[in-house]
Amino acid sequence: MSDSTTRAFKVAVIGAGPIGLAAAAHLVRRGIGVEVFEAGASVATHLESYAHVRLFSPWRYNVDSAARELLQDAGWSMPAPDGLPTAGELVEHYLQPLASSSALAPHIRFEHRVLRVSRAGFDKLKTAGREQADFMLLVETPHGVKEVRAQAVIDASGTWAQPNPMGIHGYPAMGEVEAQDHIAYGMPDILGSRRAAYAGKSVMVVGAGHSAAGNLLALAALAAEHPGTRVHWVVRSKDLRKIFGGGSADGLPARGALGLNLRRLVDQQLLTPHQGFGVQSIEQTGDGMTVRALDPSLPPVEGIDEIIVAAGSRPDLALARELRTRLDPWIESTEALADLIDPNLHSCGTVRPHGHKELAHPEPGFYAIGAKSYGRAPNFLMATGYEQARSVVAALTGDWAAADEVQLDLPQTGVCSVDLAAPAPQAPAPASGCCGGPAVKDASACCALDEAEKSAGNAGCGCASGPAPAAKEPAQAVIPGRAACCS
Repeated sequence: MSDSTTRAFKVAVIGAGPIGLAAAAHLVRRGIGVEVFEAGASVATHLESYAHVRLFSPWRYNVDSAARELLQDAGWSMPAPDGLPTAGELVEHYLQPLASSSALAPHIRFEHRVLRVSRAGFDKLKTAGREQADFMLLVETPHGVKEVRAQAVIDASGTWAQPNPMGIHGYPAMGEVEAQDHIAYGMPDILGSRRAAYAGKSVMVVGAGHSAAGNLLALAALAAEHPGTRVHWVVRSKDLRKIFGGGSADGLPARGALGLNLRRLVDQQLLTPHQGFGVQSIEQTGDGMTVRALDPSLPPVEGIDEIIVAAGSRPDLALARELRTRLDPWIESTEALADLIDPNLHSCGTVRPHGHKELAHPEPGFYAIGAKSYGRAPNFLMATGYEQARSVVAALTGDWAAADEVQLDLPQTGVCSVDLAAPAPQAPAPASGCCGGPAVKDASACCALDEAEKSAGNAGCGCASGPAPAAKEPAQAVIPGRAACCS
């Protein structure tokens, strides 16, 4: 290992994806020194891994303000704001030009993987003088491992490279590791480079989010061309209505259409759903794989050729193990942010505005932003990460007025309008009670009742403190450390 140490610079940014580059753009705009460490050989390697996927958020939500200014100064033109890019088009037409710009290119180090972050001369235990010490990054480079100093660190490395396993217990199901040759994670290119792997096969998709829905729709399209293709959908929930989303009530029409199209596949029996099915084990047989649920009353799914696991992802916490972080015990975000995004409590899919305060750790100068800031919680949008980057950079430069003035106007999901007490309707129907309608005053609210409660001085639906609103359904048990909310 090399013992070389580079000279100190102001801020180290980990990850050259959309959020990391946004942070770098804000730092450059403020004249602050920055060095971006990217493990891949090019920008946004996570996005490139699903370049074929069309995003449900239009361009106007996918471009950071400071990055746009840097690009426009160089003659770049913003794509049509309401157009829906694929992940690959976002990289090609926005992120690559941004990373190649004269403003950012000198600051980006490709094939530089950050292995650990600590304080120079301090392990986690030592306190006296800690805050005055530089951060020390252990970085694997094409020329060996080096130590690099920084005065602040922004971790925007994301979570996509750490997919959740399919096992119901949070670790790989029995036999999952042994079946790796027939398991893909995330969103493989089903209609493109991976077509031959799935055409005419019996394919199981595990997961209940947008990635799972995209995989199922692609497999249904493949089955239309190759009738021998059989599609199974394994989901832990026993009620699919929340999974289908808000439909026409969704502020992002493409996101709403995703759920509606998935519902159509189920209604037309173009796939076989297995509800309440928590995967316990996979057994490889001569006739394919047999997948068994933890619930022994559920029949196993037999004859599966290929499995696609789209069950979310989790952060790499080892990176900052020697730093003093304060993480929520189950979300693995900061404690302050966890109250806003805990999927056990929030059905709305919309998070209230938050910035440097909610993202701060006991280790001054260290922040995780972007998808990593959400820990294991789903439904992160790039627009959220861009506002995080702006607020955090402002805080690091001492511009507290700008840092505190957090504004986040996210499109509503419409999920709060789904009445889970009624029989499954043809389309999501409005409901009264908590989260019983769209926000009418403020984009930070997930529903009208939330806004009314907050106007009355209460915490509202899903806030971290104060009285909880009455729910139409019998109230769920309040999880310790969380306020009661609708679900």
